[in-house]
Amino acid sequence: MPITTCIFDAYGTLFDVAAAARQAAAEPAYKAFAPHWPKVAEHWRLKQLQYTWLRAVTGAHTDFWQVTQDGLDWALEASGLEGDAPLRERLLALYWELSAYPEVPTVLSHLKNAGLNTAILSNGSPEMLQGAVRSAGLEAVLDDVLSVESVGIFKPAAAVYDLVAARFNCRPDDVLFVSSNGWDAAAATGYGFTTAWVNRSRDPIDRLPWTPRHVLNDLAPIPALVQTL
Repeated sequence: MPITTCIFDAYGTLFDVAAAARQAAAEPAYKAFAPHWPKVAEHWRLKQLQYTWLRAVTGAHTDFWQVTQDGLDWALEASGLEGDAPLRERLLALYWELSAYPEVPTVLSHLKNAGLNTAILSNGSPEMLQGAVRSAGLEAVLDDVLSVESVGIFKPAAAVYDLVAARFNCRPDDVLFVSSNGWDAAAATGYGFTTAWVNRSRDPIDRLPWTPRHVLNDLAPIPALVQTL
């Protein structure tokens, strides 16, 4: 059956998770942060992901905003910046306004014009996701924004992927699932979605029981790929 529904992870896939740290480092008030921002951004994202996995495994769910704050606090302490309260506040504020990658609006517009369902499926809390979507001006090219908060567990739990069928009344093989996280794309393959891993960092494939069906450098090829599926 042809693909009817294109589902996108949010952070790192549509939205640049390094943008908050990069922007703060460019602001005069935080010029001392400039040498530290790449390491802080890397650690922030890593801990954010690790805490979602650990909370899912242990059943200690909280919303993604708490996980985001906890990850930042670890990252700042690792760089010796834990006492800089104004910097912390600025970084958290910027996380609600993450920029979309340049190709995102065009890709989503093409998919909508082709009559496909488009949505986000993310660990993010509804408020965070809506803030990012508004900031990037993507409201008109997305049919919905699905958050794990409705099931109370983070990806890659199957209950999260179940949200797609519940919303769009579709089968797993009707769906192209796109993520910049290799583990997410792999787990979604195991679930039954057709998957595309947006491997912006050219990372090795994760050693898991499943692998993404397609591997891309960015989102630009997605509209053409859908036509071949």
